[in-house]
Amino acid sequence: MTIAKNKYTIFIMKRAFVTGITGQDGFYLSKLLLEKGYEVSGTIRRSSTFNTTRIDSLISDYKNTEQFKLYYSDLLDSSSINSLIQKIKPHEVYNLAAQSHVAVSFKNPHFSVLTSTSGSLSLLDAVKNLDSNIKYYQASSSEMFGGVGSESLNETSLFIPKSPYAAGKLFAHNITRIYRESYDMFCSNGILFNHESPLRGETFVTRKISRAVGRIYHKIQNKLTLGNLDAVRDWGFAGDYVNAMWMILQHDKPDDWVIATGEAYSVKDFAREAFKVVDLDWEDYVLSDKKYERPNEVHHLLGDPTKAKNELKWKPETSFKDLVKMMVESDLLLAEQEKVLLDKKLIKPTWDNS
Repeated sequence: MTIAKNKYTIFIMKRAFVTGITGQDGFYLSKLLLEKGYEVSGTIRRSSTFNTTRIDSLISDYKNTEQFKLYYSDLLDSSSINSLIQKIKPHEVYNLAAQSHVAVSFKNPHFSVLTSTSGSLSLLDAVKNLDSNIKYYQASSSEMFGGVGSESLNETSLFIPKSPYAAGKLFAHNITRIYRESYDMFCSNGILFNHESPLRGETFVTRKISRAVGRIYHKIQNKLTLGNLDAVRDWGFAGDYVNAMWMILQHDKPDDWVIATGEAYSVKDFAREAFKVVDLDWEDYVLSDKKYERPNEVHHLLGDPTKAKNELKWKPETSFKDLVKMMVESDLLLAEQEKVLLDKKLIKPTWDNS
């Protein structure tokens, strides 16, 4: 137990363990927890290159403290996960790790599903074996609903997963609920609808659009080719959604929660709004190609966050237009830097410049 002291008070510093800490959500959640005074520990996989780009600023800011720690581990290695939980003795565990790209899950279904299934089991068992009072958060996904109709989806809506990614997430969601009910553990699921930021991976459609807008504006890309322009999603800002994660574990009892904006827009809407930021007409630059569509398309996902708003007092702070503007403005700066390097012939285009 870490105890911080000063002349007047003694207080216990909470410890959080975060898997998937190098991802978009991992950065925003870690930043939030650190600002709240937590000790934050996370896992990174051993590889030939460092994969900490998103969290490098946190590593730098907290390098002279014991508040932010990284450990080499893998969710598929249950013994190492168990050892880490025993060593860190966290008060809260946030399981954000997954192969998170739906299209990739069709190409590599075994790994995608295994990360969600075996990974969640490894964590839940480690928590149960150490201390069933540890609070556990599972990052569930709106993809579990399948997007069959156009109705607003809440915690009681039917799950119809339509991808290996969604099937793996549904297992993790259900096993979290099973541990909660079977062992009286504080295990909660956050069913998060799509959430984006300037840190979103560049293979995701929103970031693919904002990156292309930046490059087209700086005249280093000509066109943008997308898949299903009519797919509809409930898009929010990742920075708002990690606050909901934290609030879920501060609630007085464990439960399942839909986190969403309650508003839905199509890919076409996102593209239109993104090009509008730089006063360009999206139709002059955007093409559609069926090769970019999924084998089993999810057409419409709209969340109903009423329960979170009423019971957690959570609400999204960032509008759709502000989110799109934030992403485009960030990628305009990146494209400007790329243009300088291209002009100096220090790099070659790695994007579709047809």
